[in-house]
Amino acid sequence: MSAAVLFGGLIGLLLLGVPIAISLGFTSLAFIALGTDDPPVIVAQKLFDTMEHTTLLAIPFFVLSSHFLTSGGVSRRLIDFARALVGWMHGGLAMAAVVSCMFFAAISGSSPATVVAIGSIMIPGMINAGYEKSFAVGTIATAGSLGILIPPSIPMIVYADAVEESVGKMFIAGIIPGLMMGGLLMLVTWLYARYRDMPREPWQGWRHLLQCFLRAFWGLLLIFIVVGGIYGGIFTPTEAAAVAAVYSAFIALFVHRDLAFSGVPEVMLNAAKMTSMLMFIIACAMIFAHALTEQQIPQDLARSIMDKDLSPHAFLLLVNVILWFAGDFMEPSAILLIMAPLFHPIAVSLGIDPIHLGIIMTTNMEVGMITPPVGLNLYVAAGLSGMSLGAVTRAAVPWMLVLIVALLLITYIPWLSLVLVEAMF
Repeated sequence: MSAAVLFGGLIGLLLLGVPIAISLGFTSLAFIALGTDDPPVIVAQKLFDTMEHTTLLAIPFFVLSSHFLTSGGVSRRLIDFARALVGWMHGGLAMAAVVSCMFFAAISGSSPATVVAIGSIMIPGMINAGYEKSFAVGTIATAGSLGILIPPSIPMIVYADAVEESVGKMFIAGIIPGLMMGGLLMLVTWLYARYRDMPREPWQGWRHLLQCFLRAFWGLLLIFIVVGGIYGGIFTPTEAAAVAAVYSAFIALFVHRDLAFSGVPEVMLNAAKMTSMLMFIIACAMIFAHALTEQQIPQDLARSIMDKDLSPHAFLLLVNVILWFAGDFMEPSAILLIMAPLFHPIAVSLGIDPIHLGIIMTTNMEVGMITPPVGLNLYVAAGLSGMSLGAVTRAAVPWMLVLIVALLLITYIPWLSLVLVEAMF
């Protein structure tokens, strides 16, 4: 009954259009005040406890880094390099958009930031080159979701914090799945473009490719600084986020000089707004998770599933179905903070590696970014293109099917997520 009241209240508020953070906080506060013996002060304590999680300190730094990169001309240089790399193939501009999203995802950790940075340039460019508008928008909205899976990733940090797993292991486990998903998107794009005889750019030679690489070098270097620094033991993931923020500011202000010092306050303000939104959602989700734990709901769910004697494959299918439904209504960080403590002990008891479970959950969040009504990438792409939310959703459906195929591969082939982790740890 407790679970029905909690989730029923949350879903009811979401259906009424109440923002996710308010829905989580109000449902938890009402339940704690009216349905438990806990003092209401526990809510305030949980809010402040959330801010003291060392792992979560990486989030504001990665957000700030992505804003400096978006404002500092890095995205334009990455796009030019991607076009030189694959633009000569069938549908080359669309494939370059996917490659650009992969590059930017690997240095920003944010899916919406990837859609904004790449989409604002590539959507008009693809339309001017003769691509259908719906094709261009669907490609960017979907490829932008790679920001969730390719490290560094904010949802990976949230999952690791929720179940007390290694952020470093999560990051390295996401490399092969992220590259595979990007590769599948590129393959489908190429096949469709060849079938429709879509335009491609002329090959401009190795010299041009080298020049584009050198212009994009400082942005690409951030990937190796963050990932290499973590796995080389030079700094922790949280310290890596701080390094990324400082480095991004440095190349935007002093190397590329596309950002003037007068523009820094606006960048800081925009980053603060996004950070405040994310941290408020996370804090409210922590309160909701506390209410679940106090009512023994995770433990009861675990016993119920174990009594049904589900196989690991059946359990993972159930996880995907639940997360698919949750992704229709909730923001990724909130889903991970609520669902991860529920699924984690069951997965461990069934012999499922918690890092593998984390990659499965993170991949589901990627699908959720292009699933209405809460898919944030759909709203961002609609704003960039001027199309309605329904039109953008229809444009993204074919690519969503590609993501689902990749999700099933990641779910039932643990090797994809664990081979690098086992090799390095």
